[in-house]
Amino acid sequence: MSVRIRPVEAGDRQQWQVLYDGYQLYYERPDQPQAFFDQAFARLLSGDPRDFHGLVAEEDSRLLGLTHYVFHPNLWRPEGVCYLQDLYTIPEARGRGVGRALIEAVYAAADAAAVPAVYWLTQEFNYAGRMLYDRVAVKSPFIRYNRAP
Repeated sequence: MSVRIRPVEAGDRQQWQVLYDGYQLYYERPDQPQAFFDQAFARLLSGDPRDFHGLVAEEDSRLLGLTHYVFHPNLWRPEGVCYLQDLYTIPEARGRGVGRALIEAVYAAADAAAVPAVYWLTQEFNYAGRMLYDRVAVKSPFIRYNRAP
């Protein structure tokens, strides 16, 4: 695999949006306004260590995938935790180790920040993703609840 994992850069804007739009569509959140993408990308480039960080998988100047993660406090872990919020690869990159490489890059970033606990959520229907997750992580017994609208 000649894929390189690196931080999101300003020049990635157009390709990043295509990827992030694909992610939103996969999770049944179509038709996000342009302001949604503008704000998200600005946050990834803000340099604020308390905000989201972004990584991309690149091959021959083409972005194949992305991940976004954030460090946050946790009362049970004084060092804090890392939440991997988004992970997406284009369909033709799936099964090539791109998703695994992105997850491992988040693990490395968390280790470098001395925050070894990394977690994420996925939907029940994400069977292909869950097959990968079962190989790189341990499934939690927690059940998530959301406030009713």
